[in-house]
Amino acid sequence: MRAVVVTVSDRVSRGEAEDRSGPAAVAKLAEFGIEGAAVVVVEDGVESVRDVLQDLIVDHDLIVTTGGTGFTPRDLTPEGSRLVIDREAPGLAEAMRAATFGKVPHGMLSRGVSGIAGSTLIINLPGSVKAVQESLDVVGPALHHGVELLIEGQSDHNT
Repeated sequence: MRAVVVTVSDRVSRGEAEDRSGPAAVAKLAEFGIEGAAVVVVEDGVESVRDVLQDLIVDHDLIVTTGGTGFTPRDLTPEGSRLVIDREAPGLAEAMRAATFGKVPHGMLSRGVSGIAGSTLIINLPGSVKAVQESLDVVGPALHHGVELLIEGQSDHNT
């Protein structure tokens, strides 16, 4: 599986802060057998997110973004992602938010989306290390199967 992590952050892209969430996502993906994901850093914004996703879907089966899912004016990762996504996969985003209810008061403020662009799965995660780890703990077990369905174009499930 060809995976990449996109850290969306003005401060990290300008070199004013260290990217901790991108490497945390790479480490957590490796726990689920998704090895070798690179980290790409991009500034916040609809166009910057859209452009990097459009470039990356060509060579990747899975794109995980971190950051830009909150309420500040520059948190526009979901809007940029929606411009690339052909079909939403709401169960992934719903499951990640549901897992935080009752545990983390601010978890419900995440606006991240998940969806399919061509044969690439895109998942938006919040930008904190803890949120990245907890979110991937929730959806990680389903990632291989979901991506396999996209790549192979069929399911072995009986109807």
